[in-house]
Amino acid sequence: MADFEVSGQLVDIAERACRPVRVEVRDGRIAAIHPAPDAPATFLLPGFVDAHVHVESSMLVPTEFARAAVVHGTVATVSDPHEIGNVLGVAGVEYMLANAQQSPFKFYFGAPSCVPATPFETAGAAITVEQVERLLDDPRIVYLSEMMNFPGVLNGDPECLAKIEAAKKRGKPVDGHAPGLRGDEAARYVAAGMTTDHECFTKDEALDKLAAGCKISIREGSAARNFDALYTLIGEQPGMTMLCSDDKHPDELLVGHINKLVARAVAGGVDAYDALQAACVTPVQHYSLEVGQLRVGDPADFIEVESLTEVNVLRTWIDGRLVAEHGATTLPSPPVEVANKFETREITPGDLRLEAAGETVRVIAAEDGQLVTGCVESPAKVVDGAAVSDVGSDVLKMVVVNRYAEADPAVAFVKNFGLTRGAIASSVAHDSHNVIAVGVSDEDLAAAINLVMRDGGGLSAACSSDDQSLSQPLPVAGLMATGDCQSVGAAYGKLDAMVKTWGSPLRAPYMTLSFMALLVIPALKLSDKGLFDGGRFEFTDVFV
Repeated sequence: MADFEVSGQLVDIAERACRPVRVEVRDGRIAAIHPAPDAPATFLLPGFVDAHVHVESSMLVPTEFARAAVVHGTVATVSDPHEIGNVLGVAGVEYMLANAQQSPFKFYFGAPSCVPATPFETAGAAITVEQVERLLDDPRIVYLSEMMNFPGVLNGDPECLAKIEAAKKRGKPVDGHAPGLRGDEAARYVAAGMTTDHECFTKDEALDKLAAGCKISIREGSAARNFDALYTLIGEQPGMTMLCSDDKHPDELLVGHINKLVARAVAGGVDAYDALQAACVTPVQHYSLEVGQLRVGDPADFIEVESLTEVNVLRTWIDGRLVAEHGATTLPSPPVEVANKFETREITPGDLRLEAAGETVRVIAAEDGQLVTGCVESPAKVVDGAAVSDVGSDVLKMVVVNRYAEADPAVAFVKNFGLTRGAIASSVAHDSHNVIAVGVSDEDLAAAINLVMRDGGGLSAACSSDDQSLSQPLPVAGLMATGDCQSVGAAYGKLDAMVKTWGSPLRAPYMTLSFMALLVIPALKLSDKGLFDGGRFEFTDVFV
């Protein structure tokens, strides 16, 4: 590993000061920091950490995620592999660990706590208490991933509590996940062992959890965007806030990462040192990460930026290795192994027929930029005895098809996708990752689903009236591609653009679609087993 020196304005986050220095790097560590009055005006600071992310949601394997992230100054992630865990179980976690080890990027993985997320859906695998304990014994596993079953925690579910206790016993933190939980219930949930929460969508909710002693990871992903509601907490609660993406699609990862959130915070009036503490320091301290803080003796994990307002990253080093420079990575792109679990079959329009059993239907109301959904009622549009999409009212048929075994598709309705023609489908459907689709007709829905089936997982769009179709294969667990961020992002961008020409007003239609099966987020969702009331945590009928 090459030894080198670099000069600039060192940003001392702890001392809240900048000073001109010359940094000596030897054997991958900071050997010395000398005063250098003639140092250039660029800034040297610790690298950024994404405090909670599912790498799989980038549709990139870890090595390719790393190649994209380092360009924006990210040197480490706190990564929850429960997406691939729901498909492949512990073998999926091991896949992520093995792939990540091919990169110098610092991936810190957690042990998935909720696989499957609920018993009300079909997943590809389960991860037991004993398997969680074995994962937590692995030094590469640094925490217990988000405990999504907050009702189970509050009601004393033995399996939930055993997993939390296993993490506590090993001195590893537990991530929370409790959207909308407030007051005494939030305090009880945190008291059970939660140390973080990334699901807050209002400031009042975050304040309740902060009061209980829980750190807040402020999320701004491709679908869930809570930054604007929460970012003022960065200055108000220094040391208790972190920044995360949770889920980041490849087209957006090409543009920026945590650096963009720091810039937005500063532009919004947050002191730059507070913003950098949330982005660079607090995650390292909270999870005890081996990520350097630009101090003598630390690993040489640091970045050079033009300014502390725009936060445009010029260079990134990890363990003293230059991994990105002027918008391009120096990291190689190793071959990608494929692992999957997918039972392909052909779906016909007749498989998606829903016999009308009433005059009114319950409808999932998607919300742009949120994972929570509403529940509304709408008159059923009935044709030849079957309930169908009502394009004029933006009430579209939604379908979830079991990808692991042959079963009848689950059918319901959703609004706010805005499609006036065509259908879209995806095998990225949190958290069990069955095939989910929404569209204006059974013919288009079947066509889109069959494209995903053909590819053994992926994203698709199909429109019979325009004779258009497009797909992006995701052969790694039906979640990730084998290409780089540029190629995957370009393919995804074409799909996204096509869907928007078909009428969708959503910022990220595919990401929003992927969360329409996430039963642990209220109020109404669809699993492969049927329509689910997330508030009451039970199935409900499509027809009122």
